[in-house]
Amino acid sequence: MADYDAIIIGGGQAGLATAYYLRRTDLRTMILDDAPEPGGAWRGTWEGLRLFSPTEFSSIPGWQMPKGEQTYPSKDEFIAYLAAYEARYGFPIERPVRVRGVRREAQGLAVETNTGTMTARAVVSATGTAQHPFVPDYPSADIFTGQQIHSVDYRRPDDFAGQSVSIVGGGNSGAQVLAEISRVADTTWVTPTAPVFMPDDIDGRYLFDAATRRFYEEQKGKGPAPANVSLANVVMVDSVKEARSRGVLGAVRPFARFSETGVIWRDGTETKVDAVIWCTGFRANLSHLDPLSIVSDGKVAVTGTRSDVVPNLWLVGYGGWTGFASATIYGVGKTARDTARQIGEVLTPA
Repeated sequence: MADYDAIIIGGGQAGLATAYYLRRTDLRTMILDDAPEPGGAWRGTWEGLRLFSPTEFSSIPGWQMPKGEQTYPSKDEFIAYLAAYEARYGFPIERPVRVRGVRREAQGLAVETNTGTMTARAVVSATGTAQHPFVPDYPSADIFTGQQIHSVDYRRPDDFAGQSVSIVGGGNSGAQVLAEISRVADTTWVTPTAPVFMPDDIDGRYLFDAATRRFYEEQKGKGPAPANVSLANVVMVDSVKEARSRGVLGAVRPFARFSETGVIWRDGTETKVDAVIWCTGFRANLSHLDPLSIVSDGKVAVTGTRSDVVPNLWLVGYGGWTGFASATIYGVGKTARDTARQIGEVLTPA
């Protein structure tokens, strides 16, 4: 007999959302989380981060996050909410536990961890992307003597006071990091295309409404939502509005290569740069699935969220290939619900 009916790997928003729906079944479920405390990847974000949707659109299924003093919750408010959410529903969670690998075995899947091996009839991988930051390959990056960090390692603007800083990446992270650092440093915002700014009175709710429409249209076989729906559109939170008032939201197209002390643009001119902050996103953290030999180009072939090759494995919250907007707080609920329902149908309680 397997130790559990279902093991969820990851205790962030995707794992908790899936656990919420699985608790409606009689399945024996366990969450394994590698962090010492609740909060998932949000604990590793910069101090001044603000969610780009209001409280009512920044909650996972079952319990709405309590409203704070500001429209857009801070990262600390969201971490506190996740901790309270865990306690509210009493999910079985073991932490800190690092999963080293998932392997096939006679009773289902074996989950190998730093504390031992557990078996499960089904596994939900919900490890997110924060442990796999993406930095594009730029020519001569190795000769640059300045500082290069990804946004996952950025903490506060004062660390760059008085410097010349290039912020690379045109999404909400790039805009918010630029807004902070431009108060204390000389900044250049580098984006592949011109940033798209939402109107002041439209925030992440618009994007999530579009995600909902796309989800149901795809479920009905009607095809995707319009192409102009993008989670990369910049929401005008207060810090970004303030940066606009200072005239620092202008962006330029990417440089061609690095020099020892800066960057060289496509016209051959050079700019001295002390630091580059890569706000260039993440890739799925799937190294624990390597023993299954199912990861290709950073993804797993799935139908919905269920692996096409390993039928008792589901993947939740990694992005568009596991459901449009599934890597967002509000968007993950739909795929988490469908995943739990499908697991409940596939597994008869032991």
